Amino acid sequence: MLLSLAGYPQVQAPGHQAQAQLAMALCLKQVFAKDKTFRPRKRFEPGTQRFELYKKAQASLKSGLDLRSVVRLPPGENIDDWIAVHVVDFFNRINLIYGTMAERCSETSCPVMAGGPRYEYRWQDERQYRRPAKLSAPRYMALLMDWIEGLINDEEVFPTRVGVPFPKNFQQVCTKILTRLFRVFVHVYIHHFDSILSMGAEAHVNTCYKHFYYFIREFSLVDQRELEPLREMTERICH
Repeated sequence: MLLSLAGYPQVQAPGHQAQAQLAMALCLKQVFAKDKTFRPRKRFEPGTQRFELYKKAQASLKSGLDLRSVVRLPPGENIDDWIAVHVVDFFNRINLIYGTMAERCSETSCPVMAGGPRYEYRWQDERQYRRPAKLSAPRYMALLMDWIEGLINDEEVFPTRVGVPFPKNFQQVCTKILTRLFRVFVHVYIHHFDSILSMGAEAHVNTCYKHFYYFIREFSLVDQRELEPLREMTERICH
């Protein structure tokens, strides 16, 4: 069994399949070497409870356990800590996936952040865009990743010091983060699936999506209506 760059186990493939996996790994490494838009991975401080939870979650992934089992809250653990660990981890993984597609997702190819002709996503924040704004996909993605990074680094939202409680609205904040991250999957699958295939990354992206999907369903963190754009694909690969 091989372990992919992003931490998911993979079955070793012979011949051209192995070469495709190697090419994908090299492509993923190159993203951060050349593109400052997609920032380095967020990490957990060694020695903290959250770091221990992160290691536990990663060990479960590497063991090859069913992803439905992997996402369940371990006995005796705090649910907010468990959610925090996964939100940061999904941010890292999804950021990496989109980073590999970024060169093919341009102002010209994707002038609107959408998921096919039926779904369009508008950006709104508390700074520049106080009203929902129609933006290109790359602009939306850049704002999204900056927004999430800001929240993750905010001690009042994601506290790292021992004994400091999570804010009362923590799970609401995480719902908003995960809902917006889901839209990255929607855009990538519907508008850039050919790129996924050409890089030999389909299995990796599908595994990441399944992990994400099982987690948000386990804790009811994303409204069912938001999942509609990928409903048919989800029924095929997640059930």
